[in-house]
Amino acid sequence: MKLIDTHTHLYLEQFDNDIDEVIKRALENKVEQFFLPNIDSTTIAPMMDLVSKYPDNCFPTVGLHATSVKENFKEELKIVEQQLENNKFYAIGEIGIDLYWDKTFLQQQEEAFEYQIELAKKHDLPIIIHARKSFNQIFNIIDKLNDDKLTGIFHCFGGSFEQANKIIDYKGFKLGIGGVLTFKNSKLGEVLKNVDLEHIVLETDAPFLAPSPFRGKRNESSYILNIAEKLAEIKNISLKKIAEITSKNAENLFF
Repeated sequence: MKLIDTHTHLYLEQFDNDIDEVIKRALENKVEQFFLPNIDSTTIAPMMDLVSKYPDNCFPTVGLHATSVKENFKEELKIVEQQLENNKFYAIGEIGIDLYWDKTFLQQQEEAFEYQIELAKKHDLPIIIHARKSFNQIFNIIDKLNDDKLTGIFHCFGGSFEQANKIIDYKGFKLGIGGVLTFKNSKLGEVLKNVDLEHIVLETDAPFLAPSPFRGKRNESSYILNIAEKLAEIKNISLKKIAEITSKNAENLFF
């Protein structure tokens, strides 16, 4: 059995003291590959250091996170472009729009999102979308720019069945399912009952959003197993089948 964490920030300072143990625990839980979405220019170096240390397991992506879009976002985007010219990446991300914390830079977030979608098309890479309180804005942009070349993941999907179907109708996108699925009052399980597994990939978003029974604690990639087990329960199929299909989905997207 093989599991893939399609979204984990293992390079962040929360893991500075025990990253080797964290990766060892993940491997023991059959989590063999970790995709590392970038945040902004400050996280590129630690991310690439971790990739150098674990080249067979850690795979970097590059982009400007929505919450890092400020007055200097164009300079940040230039750094993203430079990185794409000089290093191997597996996606553009984490990109998108976040209206949960601050709406001040909405226009700039939309501009940065569109720009990075075009970068993804140019480099033939999938995108990893951060959509928080912003499905309408995200959908408006994808509706405008979607084509056969555009693929990716709606990271940390927690929307409705109608929103899931709209994403599926784009053809090239997967739903990134994480710890929220395991939360006691989450309605995500009801949504996913009617979503075919071919549209789903698994993720942790570590160190954030730890699944039950670890909710409120530091998340880590080994907890993908808990998310996979919950999905197996919802779908009433074996854990092995969940691992097989979601891992294949991830491999098809990134490789």
